[in-house]
Amino acid sequence: MKKIILLAVVACLSVGTLFAQNNFKGTIVYSVTSTGETSFQVPDQIATAEIKVYDSKVLTSSPLFFGGNPFTNSILVDGPEQFICMDLSQLMMYFSSQDIELDYSGSSKILVSHKLTKAEIDSLTIPVTEGYYIEYVSGETKTIAGKTAKKAVIHAFGEDGDDNMTTIWYTDEIGPDVNMIFNGVKGVALEYAMDLGEGRQITLSAKEIKSGKVKEVDMLLPSGYETISEKEFTKLFEQIQEELKYLNEE
Repeated sequence: MKKIILLAVVACLSVGTLFAQNNFKGTIVYSVTSTGETSFQVPDQIATAEIKVYDSKVLTSSPLFFGGNPFTNSILVDGPEQFICMDLSQLMMYFSSQDIELDYSGSSKILVSHKLTKAEIDSLTIPVTEGYYIEYVSGETKTIAGKTAKKAVIHAFGEDGDDNMTTIWYTDEIGPDVNMIFNGVKGVALEYAMDLGEGRQITLSAKEIKSGKVKEVDMLLPSGYETISEKEFTKLFEQIQEELKYLNEE
């Protein structure tokens, strides 16, 4: 799992009211196209993706927003707080078939919640050479799905120190001031590319912004998930990664 995704998963400290209020309520629908050097047919099941927005809340169950994590099936951002639903049922069954026992006896369907501190939020725009930061580019805009989108560049540094830059076109007129679904960018991203490796790339671009028809009750996470602490989650995922690495080496 990449560092850029882990930041969204590990941040957990409490904060006060840090956010301005956007009042948009609606759904953003994205088209997904192949835009890399190696062209491929985007499967029908991921050719579109969507997020629901209710003021400063953003909810998605579209897998393309999970950063390649196959276990996550819903993410809710509520101001500075993020809730992640993960279903580890199939993974647990696989480990069991390999006679692997984890030091975890809870439910395989887990819910982890996190809050960002003001310091952590402020650090998102401080240039670094490890991890990542967001560069907001002033003066560059384009129209996407009828909205004026602003430009931001995500600077993500790999283990070799290379800066892997990703351009995001975003609007801060919709959603929270910090949206960890989009690596901390303000509001929501309306267009950005995801590198899939081996020359393959997909670009998500908002094709429709539908206002209305979203109520606060629509922002509820699915039921049946057991809440675990960040400490439990970190310990569990470290062991999962170790066991997967061991199985891959066999």
